Amino acid sequence: MKSKMQTSQTVLEVRNLQVKVGETSLIKGIDFEIKGGEIFALVGESGSGKSLTSLAIMRLLPEALQVSGGEIHLNGRALFPLPEFEMQRVRGRQVAMIFQEPMTSLNPVMKVGEQVAEVLRVHLNLDRKAARNRVVELFEEVGIPEATSRYDWYPHQLSGGQKQRVMIAMALACEPDLLIADEPTTALDVTIQAQVLELLKQLRAKRGLSILFITHDMGVVNEMADRIAVMQHGKIVEQAEKNAFFAHPQHPYTQKLLADAVPKGARKFEQPNAPLLQVADLKVHFPIKKGLFQRTVGYVKAVDGVTLSIPKGQTLALVGESGSGKSTIGQAILKLVDATAGQVALLQNGDESIDLTKLNERHMRPLRKKVQVIFQDPFSALNPRMTVCDIIREGMTSLKVGPQDRAEQEKRIESLLEQVGLAAEHKHRYPHEFSGGQRQRIGIARALAVEPELIICDEPTSALDVSVRAQVLALLEELQQTYQMSYLFITHDLSIIPGIAHQVAVMQQGKIVEQGRVDEVMQRPQHPYTQKLLNSAPKLVKQMLTA
Repeated sequence: MKSKMQTSQTVLEVRNLQVKVGETSLIKGIDFEIKGGEIFALVGESGSGKSLTSLAIMRLLPEALQVSGGEIHLNGRALFPLPEFEMQRVRGRQVAMIFQEPMTSLNPVMKVGEQVAEVLRVHLNLDRKAARNRVVELFEEVGIPEATSRYDWYPHQLSGGQKQRVMIAMALACEPDLLIADEPTTALDVTIQAQVLELLKQLRAKRGLSILFITHDMGVVNEMADRIAVMQHGKIVEQAEKNAFFAHPQHPYTQKLLADAVPKGARKFEQPNAPLLQVADLKVHFPIKKGLFQRTVGYVKAVDGVTLSIPKGQTLALVGESGSGKSTIGQAILKLVDATAGQVALLQNGDESIDLTKLNERHMRPLRKKVQVIFQDPFSALNPRMTVCDIIREGMTSLKVGPQDRAEQEKRIESLLEQVGLAAEHKHRYPHEFSGGQRQRIGIARALAVEPELIICDEPTSALDVSVRAQVLALLEELQQTYQMSYLFITHDLSIIPGIAHQVAVMQQGKIVEQGRVDEVMQRPQHPYTQKLLNSAPKLVKQMLTA
């Protein structure tokens, strides 16, 4: 084990780094350095050049990109002049990297222990037994339970947090001096995120590890960083110590990032309106089948007796960790999965209601225009072969909503695009020609096209940068006030709940454990699980929630 390094020693030095694709500059002469044992955060929106910087340090840039200028020194050694076989020795031994999505970084058909052992055998020439013993030690160090047996597990058998711990163990296997963490907690729930961040801080203290932490989450930056650099359009626009950064941001872009990172204050309390949708004792159980004849041996109780009500013109936020059953409730309301028991009552005129669980597809079809959905990943939710105009038109035509004449439909589509902050001429483009935030706006326009009364928003901002997230949330609130729509807002991001929701329900293991007004649940949580969720949030978020 390496002894703790002195913080005065420079581990990484980046000088005038420039990266181009063709004649276009992507990174425009950036400078920074990282000391021994220091956590240096590189922040900014998607496309600012953060991940490109990390790939340039590792010399893993795609072939189409080239370093057109600058130097990178690791422990005083210039990396760019090294031949590739020398650089292969540097990777893993002196600098290692963990990525945003561990599932795509791990080989799905190879045991996780073997994937880490492979690193040890390649770099340290350990035999099979010694490598296995060292992997078990690493798994124990990063907090993987039952480390000896987990060695033989495959990635799909581990939770998201455990897969990320495997990636951290792999990165630390050869005891590097520098760890590059590229958005390592973006895809994780708040409780798992807190565990991973605490683990990284412990490893920094224990090993004297230097960390380049790439993120767009200001709450995580406040929790982790010693120093911070802000990137915009391939340039570093500001660098500062953490306290000075948050107390006195200098650059307008930094000020905007920080303003967007803390969503606007809580919505004023409004008495609940009459309900639009009532869910009563809803259960969705999936059979577990085993054996040659695939006999049912048990059930996964994804939703286990949930009761909730969504008022007209108001928002109910549904929060909880991945696997708690949040998205399954949304799918059951939409009849994308069948309910095992219970009712989903959509209230019509006056007191008349329709139980959606009892309808077949033919009878459900006319009601689909009343309940629409906005998905988490706007890119996979939009047909890449269809223009924006055809994507929005599809629902209007199939559900016979609005004008059916093509010319009149195009006028309606142009109006919808302008409503969600896009230009009318965007209707002729394809999804790949838009940014993530713009694609999410297209998804919102598609949902609005059929004039719904309820929109199920399934993690619609989790993949977005803070500034784009703020724009999408403001748009949803404006549309709600204009059209008196109701939202079921599914999320694990606690920071956005006060600004978007009127009521909140907290879900754990298929059950609602607490629900009520946002201010009551967030500031005076009663259930231990709700308290755990709030305690796991970064300090910046906790300060906002209790303000």
